[in-house]
Amino acid sequence: MTYDLLIVGGGINGCAIAREASLLGLKVLLVERDDLAAHTSSASTKLIHGGLRYLEYYDFKLVAEALRERERLVKAAPHIIHPLRFVLPQENSVRPWWMLRIGLYLYDFLGGKMSLPRSRGLRKSDTEYSAPLKGGSSGFVYSDAFVDDSRLTVLNAVDAAANGAEIVVGTALESARRENDVWRATLSDGREVIARAMVNAAGPWVHQLLGRLGVNAASGVRLVKGSHIVVPKLFEGDHAYILQQPDRRIVFAIPYQGAFTEIGTTDIPVDAPEDAQIDADEIAYLCEAVNRHFIKQVGPADVTSTWSGVRPLYDDGASEAKEVTRDYVLELDTNGPTLLSIFGGKITTARHLAEEALGKLAGPMGFKAYPVTRARVFPGGAIADLPSFIAQVRATWPFLGAARAERMAHAYGSLLAEMLDGVSDEGAMGADLGGGLTEVEARWLHDREWARSTDDVLLRRSKLGLHVTATERARIAAWWSATFPR
Repeated sequence: MTYDLLIVGGGINGCAIAREASLLGLKVLLVERDDLAAHTSSASTKLIHGGLRYLEYYDFKLVAEALRERERLVKAAPHIIHPLRFVLPQENSVRPWWMLRIGLYLYDFLGGKMSLPRSRGLRKSDTEYSAPLKGGSSGFVYSDAFVDDSRLTVLNAVDAAANGAEIVVGTALESARRENDVWRATLSDGREVIARAMVNAAGPWVHQLLGRLGVNAASGVRLVKGSHIVVPKLFEGDHAYILQQPDRRIVFAIPYQGAFTEIGTTDIPVDAPEDAQIDADEIAYLCEAVNRHFIKQVGPADVTSTWSGVRPLYDDGASEAKEVTRDYVLELDTNGPTLLSIFGGKITTARHLAEEALGKLAGPMGFKAYPVTRARVFPGGAIADLPSFIAQVRATWPFLGAARAERMAHAYGSLLAEMLDGVSDEGAMGADLGGGLTEVEARWLHDREWARSTDDVLLRRSKLGLHVTATERARIAAWWSATFPR
């Protein structure tokens, strides 16, 4: 089988490039060794943001680009991305008040015309914001957005597939060689494919793949582990906190899945992508980080779950991990059939990265690249007003119940009508497998979203893994293996 583009890696960058390329009419094959968003792309802080702290390192271009993307993404995927108000306390600040005020003015300015509320000072009347804090009402309030990172990755793949891309999970690139003007590749499923160009979107494994291809890269990568913990919620409300630490790092405390608070992240240099495991020192660091600020105290025993990812940051020579740029570099190799390798990047700028990647591929591959996704909604994102849409879901399918209706409305958006087409009562949903997951939804995740295991379903396609009991998890696993035997 011959393709225009073979993409190796099913993280956010690979899936975004597949989406962009398929919309430009290219014949695309994306292969992912594990699951879509199985590694770094499901282990982010789950923010669509400009990166306020990047201003401290004068990374104005990245911040401006990310803020423009934030505005696009909030509109393009309102079911999985929502605006979030952040509180930045001045208490325990390692930066003077005037520096933070100027930084937030600059943040708003770089954002240009935006729909999110602009920054302001924390007021004495903001008791909801200040009540959870140990003391003082001095500080600031500003806006960014929250994202279901793994679902954003999957929706890029869904849109790519809807436009002709072939997405294959559980399949690795075994080998590839340049032969005349094409790549000849062997996949772990036994197939041999031909591609006019290849994209190395292997994330933390970018250099390992280059080594297997016999290609030397000019760019380097720094592997930095970021870990998060989840605890019972530390505060009421839909806002989040950005907390300054004595080491000049910042730690976020973000409402998560209703009953929890997400706390992160760390920045730990590691040697290998496989080092994505939280350690006791990181848990202690994150607990201490929030305990400096919140009345409610937490310890390692309060941690209900964790996640860690290894970020493949472009190596710009910075001395400390926290200073390494979050910008990306696209390295084009045209010594034979084209190879494009991705170094760095962040989930907020993946769409822009994909647009730029196709621009680089256009010349050597001989096609015309032009913007195709800047105003394009993601699958399920055709929603004018989310609260009204949720109310409509509850009215149309009352048997879902309020909590499940809201969860499914957020997860699937306007695609929910397609999933529940012909479903008129609870019985038609099939068996309740646990946590509100039914056969109808599970089959959709398998057939339409490439879920191949219970972890794919419970940890990435949904966050039901936080809520199901051990008995429910075992029942889901048993049903899955019986229904979809390997």
